[in-house]
Amino acid sequence: MDMEEYQPRKADDILTALTRQDLDPFSVAELDARNEALKAEIVRTQQRRDYAVNHKASAEAFFKK
Repeated sequence: MDMEEYQPRKADDILTALTRQDLDPFSVAELDARNEALKAEIVRTQQRRDYAVNHKASAEAFFKK
């Protein structure tokens, strides 16, 4: 494991900024659009995670003695 994974996120991290953003100025339509964009990002992130897990398992199986 990389030691940076255990460090707290930087204050200027995009995810931190996103979670701190004031949602009051947004209209219902804008909030709906934001939700759809975030759902799409969750799907994309999950697909990448699944790929990484499968890739690691394949590599471990290949190099297993």
